Amino acid sequence: MPSFTIENHRFPSGQDTCHAWLYRPDSEHKRPVIIMAHGLGGVKRAGLPNFAQRFSEAGYACLVFDYRYFGESGGEPREWLDIPSQLADWDAAITYAKTLTAVDTNRIVLWGTSFGGGHVIVTAARHPEITAAISQCPFTDGPSSVFAINMVTNAKLAALGVRDKISSWLGKEPVRVDLVGKPGTTALMTSEDSLQGYNAIKDSSGATDVPERITARIGLQLLTHQPGKWARKVRCPILFNVCEHDSVAPAGPTLKYAVQAPRGIVNRYPYGHFDIYVGEAFETNIRDQLNFLSSYVPISGPS
Repeated sequence: MPSFTIENHRFPSGQDTCHAWLYRPDSEHKRPVIIMAHGLGGVKRAGLPNFAQRFSEAGYACLVFDYRYFGESGGEPREWLDIPSQLADWDAAITYAKTLTAVDTNRIVLWGTSFGGGHVIVTAARHPEITAAISQCPFTDGPSSVFAINMVTNAKLAALGVRDKISSWLGKEPVRVDLVGKPGTTALMTSEDSLQGYNAIKDSSGATDVPERITARIGLQLLTHQPGKWARKVRCPILFNVCEHDSVAPAGPTLKYAVQAPRGIVNRYPYGHFDIYVGEAFETNIRDQLNFLSSYVPISGPS
């Protein structure tokens, strides 16, 4: 039998609502809560339950949410990825977590992966009350990720982004772009391991609401998005789990930013961007995250 229960929750963000699962450990004591969200175009059902289950089995509550316009959350148009909106969703999730009577609201942890890992850095810097943060294979430097893609693909992505932006001004249907594709195709992630890795996460989770395309205007935002620059402003302990062979969120910039975090801890793994969600790599990754939590946010710690 599981040592936790899962509840459906909704909380307001902007003019819409975000859907979340609250994992509640079976305990009479209030436990620290880990707020969790996915990466670029990701939905909570795709891979995040594996992490939330292990955290909850260890005694931590988890609030796992979908960004607006994705998954079970509200908002139109669907699959619109907007960085300020997603950061606002993180703020809204923190505000909501503080209202939960079943958890220890004085001990809130942020957890994000990939694009969400970058959001966690920014959000932790903006919220000094956060107890700790985990940034997994984080997207930290837009220019580095953009220029990891060949220039022909970049030009096509930029053109689609401009078309989508103009469509939004004119009130027309969004122009969308593939999230993942084979090398040389017009997609946001086209490295050798992207398509196989993305599908492995989707298939292993059984998720049916994983988007294949998102609004193309995100390509214009990526060019200047550098969440890693916020690392030096993060005052809480923050764990960076970095994949050395990451072809989507290159490790070099992340390691440069991570050492600037006053209380940053870095783990390096000989894996690619998508490896640490499944199999042996997942086990190594989750073990190190649980060790970090037990050190900095122990279950028996003060409320």
